Amino acid sequence: MPHDVTMPQLGMAQDAGKIVSWLKAPGEPVTKGDALFEVETDKATMEVEAQASGFLTGVSASEGEDVKVGAVIARISDSADDEGPAPEAPGPAVPEDTSDALPEGKSVTMPQLGMAQDSGLLVSWQKTPGDVVKADDVLFEVETDKSTMEVEAGTDGYLAATLAEAGENVPVGQAVAIISAEKPDALVRRSVASGGGAAKAAPAAEPEPTKVQPAAPKPAATKPAVQSSDGRILASPKLRRLAQEQGLDLSRLVEAGHPQPYHVRDLEVLKALPQKSAQATATAAAAAHHLVAKTSGDALPGFARWAAEAHGLADADALVAALAGASLPDIQTVSIERLGTSTTYATPDGCTLSEVTQTDDAPDLILRDLRGTTIRSAGMGTDVVPTITITQRRKGLKLTLDCAADQLDAQAAIQLLTNFAGRVEQPLRHLL
Repeated sequence: MPHDVTMPQLGMAQDAGKIVSWLKAPGEPVTKGDALFEVETDKATMEVEAQASGFLTGVSASEGEDVKVGAVIARISDSADDEGPAPEAPGPAVPEDTSDALPEGKSVTMPQLGMAQDSGLLVSWQKTPGDVVKADDVLFEVETDKSTMEVEAGTDGYLAATLAEAGENVPVGQAVAIISAEKPDALVRRSVASGGGAAKAAPAAEPEPTKVQPAAPKPAATKPAVQSSDGRILASPKLRRLAQEQGLDLSRLVEAGHPQPYHVRDLEVLKALPQKSAQATATAAAAAHHLVAKTSGDALPGFARWAAEAHGLADADALVAALAGASLPDIQTVSIERLGTSTTYATPDGCTLSEVTQTDDAPDLILRDLRGTTIRSAGMGTDVVPTITITQRRKGLKLTLDCAADQLDAQAAIQLLTNFAGRVEQPLRHLL
């Protein structure tokens, strides 16, 4: 079955990318994981890997061409002789509407948080139509198969329209909101399910949730009931983290009939539910570690420039992997992940910067680098190996370590994150 190749979203504010070069020719065989083409955005140039094996066919975008995020630019077919029609780019991200015009402004689209992602589940809105928003305000929460993240507005203005409702799956690149420079006369609230039909007037303010008595928790009467179409629990990243830290199971809210999406205010409701056995609670609490470190600055770009100029070490990711590998003796391989790329490096004990090399071995540690995006908080949960997520702060970086208790004990987890944070903040000092 043919697999569509689309233009990925490599940054939250990205709506298009330029194809620098194709690394495979039409009709040439490709294997899943092969570098397929290079794409350039405002912030970086990256290689994009094939997400399936087969033959490259139906190439419809040329080198040097700017392509919208989510547009189909080629396919990977079972045969090099696939002569099907060339794929067409999707239509405008903002749905057409002949009955009510949408307000003018900047469209906020569903981001692509992973190369294999073609849609995202909108967990909840953090702003209401008519609200004043700043560029770094959290606008909504989105969930994929691998993570739940908060998405920022990206621009100052007024939230003039919401084009999807909580609990709906939205295709990558499709508009979910419009932010206007001036407060519009008519506010718009729509759903994806309505197909961009008639707009619904947005209320002036969202009703306050009914206070819940801990002794007998009941669904809040004024909280809208939202249900995921595929059975996933809709919850904010902060609540997921707090529930994980305290050994609480969010599925118990579902069993109790408490309406989704869940937020931090629902934590007290969850706590008030009849407790499971002490042993089960202790086991759940010890199932994972979630640690956060913050640095006062980001010295990694300057460190990379120094290494390139003084020693000819041009691979900045290899340098970061070396710093991570040196933070804990058990870390021998480190994978650097960004949107669309993943490279693993061997970092044996005592190796120098020049001795760090790429490897096909399975990683002992994943570094998920989200610098350069508008993501400021990430509730990723545990992976198959310990994972450190790097996000940008106004000044410095936020380093979040997630791992299962059987991957690292508490002391090792603290040692790993403490040492890595120190190396990120002062990399040259740790080389002496």
